[in-house]
Amino acid sequence: RSCSIRLKPEVPDGVRGLTLTCVAFLCLLLMAMVIRCAKVIADPYSAIPTSTWEEQHLDD
Repeated sequence: RSCSIRLKPEVPDGVRGLTLTCVAFLCLLLMAMVIRCAKVIADPYSAIPTSTWEEQHLDD
């Protein structure tokens, strides 16, 4: 019983370049989100606009 290895067909360069570009973009987006979340965790009140801190007075 022989074990044969099937090689995948060659991927065109255009598809490979597009795939690498998309993966690089997703990695950059992930890093940006990680940095933003770390900033919010480190100082949560700086991420909230000061207008939400003020009490809203409603005229009846």
